[in-house]
Amino acid sequence: MRILISNDDGYKAAGIQVLARVMAQFGDVTVVAPKYHQSAMSTAVSLGVKQLAYKDLPEYGPGQWSYLDATPASCVKFGLQFKYENRNPDLIVGGVNHGSNASFGANYSATLGVAEEGAINGIKAIGVSIDSHKAGVDLSAVEEMLPGIIRNLLEHWPEDRPGLYYNVNFPDLPLSRIKGVRFARQGKGHWIKEFEAWNEERLTELGLTDVFLWRQHRVQLEPGERAYFMLGEFVNDDTEAGEADHLLLKQGWVTIVPCNADMTDYEVLHHRR
Repeated sequence: MRILISNDDGYKAAGIQVLARVMAQFGDVTVVAPKYHQSAMSTAVSLGVKQLAYKDLPEYGPGQWSYLDATPASCVKFGLQFKYENRNPDLIVGGVNHGSNASFGANYSATLGVAEEGAINGIKAIGVSIDSHKAGVDLSAVEEMLPGIIRNLLEHWPEDRPGLYYNVNFPDLPLSRIKGVRFARQGKGHWIKEFEAWNEERLTELGLTDVFLWRQHRVQLEPGERAYFMLGEFVNDDTEAGEADHLLLKQGWVTIVPCNADMTDYEVLHHRR
């Protein structure tokens, strides 16, 4: 099996290194990851007249590693063009993302942008995340459970669902406290108070210093400018705890949501005809 991997946390993130080790059990791994953190880019691509730096990383493994200074979806496009030429990989996997991509967080997720780009190209694709933004999050449960999840999804992949991809979320719990694996639907929720004045002590307290690499990407403020960052408070809009992925995740379940790149609301379309 030929497997293409990317992420949105950058090639140095612990999550993508764990993912490469897991996926090497299934076949030949190729990694094309962003050079820098690219969170919440969804399926954004690096259009425009801009130089995109690329580098091979022979010191990394398993598999063949490289980075591209571009969005995660662009990394997938680059990998398809230059790493596989006219033969697509059998599977594309994004992650392991540092931070949950449950509920409507999935709509912004660049980890799922990796998977959706695969689905758009007719390739089986999966996005994997863990409910913690900390760079040093314990990923041992992911490494233990993910092979079985991947194997099960591949064995039961429906062949008549073009655009299908899967969104897998792990709770930030040790293996002994994870209740199991549940298929779920995307939960409902939104964010409020999303902007805060720039405060490096606050970022450090939140454990975001390493994952988001903000120290390396400070903006030089012009006169009169003030700095902010986005975080926000999540508001739950869902009461069906037995079905919504973000609520099951908080209860200690690994959740799997089947998604589709086709955003058509067919029920409305049917009634409008």
